[in-house]
Amino acid sequence: MKPNIIFVMADQMRGSAMGKGNEDVRTPNLDKFAEEGMLFTRAVSNTPVCSPVRASIITGLHTLKHELVNNDKALRTDVRTLAQCLNDAGYKCGYIGKWHMDCGDRGVFVPPGPRRQGFDDFWASYNCNHRYFEGYYYLDDNPEPVWIDGYEPFGQTELAIDYLSAKAGQKDPFCLFLSYGPPHCPYEEVPQKYKDIYPVDKIELRQNTPGHAELHKIAGYYAHITALDECFGNLLKSIEEVGLVENTLVIFTSDHGDMLFSQDRGWKCKPWRESVIVPFIARWPGVIPEGRINGSLISHVDMMPTLLSIAGTGIPEGVQGVDVSGLFTGDDSNTQDSVFINYPISPQRFSFREWRGVVTEKYTYARFKEEPWVLYDDENDPYQLDNLIENPDQSETLRDLDEKLGDWLKKLDDPFETSAEVARKYYKGSVNGVMPYYENKKIKDEKKTRALKRITTDDTNAF
Repeated sequence: MKPNIIFVMADQMRGSAMGKGNEDVRTPNLDKFAEEGMLFTRAVSNTPVCSPVRASIITGLHTLKHELVNNDKALRTDVRTLAQCLNDAGYKCGYIGKWHMDCGDRGVFVPPGPRRQGFDDFWASYNCNHRYFEGYYYLDDNPEPVWIDGYEPFGQTELAIDYLSAKAGQKDPFCLFLSYGPPHCPYEEVPQKYKDIYPVDKIELRQNTPGHAELHKIAGYYAHITALDECFGNLLKSIEEVGLVENTLVIFTSDHGDMLFSQDRGWKCKPWRESVIVPFIARWPGVIPEGRINGSLISHVDMMPTLLSIAGTGIPEGVQGVDVSGLFTGDDSNTQDSVFINYPISPQRFSFREWRGVVTEKYTYARFKEEPWVLYDDENDPYQLDNLIENPDQSETLRDLDEKLGDWLKKLDDPFETSAEVARKYYKGSVNGVMPYYENKKIKDEKKTRALKRITTDDTNAF
């Protein structure tokens, strides 16, 4: 019997930011979920920025192959996606929440058809918003927005619960993606009761975070995560109430992480673990061993072939991700020795140019084209405080990792071009690596009470 698949994804949640990580964040439901399933501690976001990695999840292709090289560009419709393949295998596929794989108009109505990439059974989605008390979605084939009262994730969770109730007892298996916007900034847009859990004067800074970090942002980030944890708990309760636990694979992850002042840096798009290591927990009773912590490498580009394998259907030719379904069942024999990380197009306002790298079970390594950049022994230096690039005792390790990276570049036919060269090829219309930002006219007119184009450190209009 084919399992149902529920894929829950936060936005910009780093892997350490939960009770099973090493930050003081309250996530009782995720903690319990991890005890019921398997927690992967080396789950990697291959291109740690929203649109590229989301495209990798559903296509099984790395960024230069699926060509969605940065945000606010539409994913091509001539490649096979996870949902399309599952549809062919008899699945019904639905999508709720943030999509962010359709052009620079963040308020656009994505019509039924190819641009929904096979998620045709149920659609309650929007392209990109990040205004958590002014949430909306487009429902199925209706081009008029449906507005959410209150905190957006609460409404999205209710939509998911209703979908599960409708699917319970039906013959066809289903795949549901539930894509939340938080804990992506704005960090302050979270109900007060969750903020109250994290008084600013009680926030403990990570060892790699400077004392001038803005504590109120970290507190808001944690508050968002605890709110999402409650939403996820409600979802799990619903799965149990409608009788879907036994034959349903449930995954919780995030598209990428958030530096949030670690290494004195912000945002994502960087090779440090706060950016590239994401939470990843999988539960499937009777199949996935309970309570196991797994340090094997998995990455988001592996999700499409892995889920297709679990569903018992074929994997399209040309998929670049690896089927790691054996890891889910406790077979570590197909563990990868490295996974590829990259940021191929860097807007000028970011502090680093384009880079490439690899993550292994022990190390993180990244380089610019002209020179090595960072090398960390994550096993002995979990906060990545000691960059080993210049350490002569690590020269052999550096050579080995650089060879692994070179092998990846050859395998992926990646010429390691400059951001400008990548933009000319794949990001037409961009200026300095940034697409023009538009918003659906009707949505804009209904939001006249606030400034739509404010530019602050919390602003989400760009990334």
